[in-house]
Amino acid sequence: MRNLVMIAAAGENNALGQDNQLLWHLPDDFKRFRRLTTGHKMIMGRKTFESFPKPLPDRDHIIITRDPNYTIDFESCRLVHSFEAALGLLGKDETAYIIGGGEIYRLGMPYAHMLELTRVHADFKADTFFPEIDESYWRLIKEEYHPKDERHAFDFTYLTYERVGVENSKQ
Repeated sequence: MRNLVMIAAAGENNALGQDNQLLWHLPDDFKRFRRLTTGHKMIMGRKTFESFPKPLPDRDHIIITRDPNYTIDFESCRLVHSFEAALGLLGKDETAYIIGGGEIYRLGMPYAHMLELTRVHADFKADTFFPEIDESYWRLIKEEYHPKDERHAFDFTYLTYERVGVENSKQ
């Protein structure tokens, strides 16, 4: 069975971003994101894809858009028009990452097996939010605290959750 992982950084109020921009700069979190997602497929919405200056190296991008006229001209990118179509591009025993934005996380939550969440310890004004984590379906299995320092303006914690029972997922 494929392993679908949602990966995100969100404030205490589940804020993800404002005007298609991140709300913080956390270099260690970027390194972790790169380490976890490299070599895997990533499912994302069009706006998330457009927030990158170019496709991320060594990863396949599956971009979901409702716009039938939207085109992408990069070899590492596939365009689909539904979350189910994105899932259809994944191999049976493959690990893939859902990387945002807010609507894609909401659509992906019932399919995910794991959550890799960086909880940024502050509340932020935002227009995009991570869905609430229903702890009756998710169990925290690992956490690692990172204090603010000269490179990180906020404290944050890496949180790894696993789904409690596959009967609660659409897999």
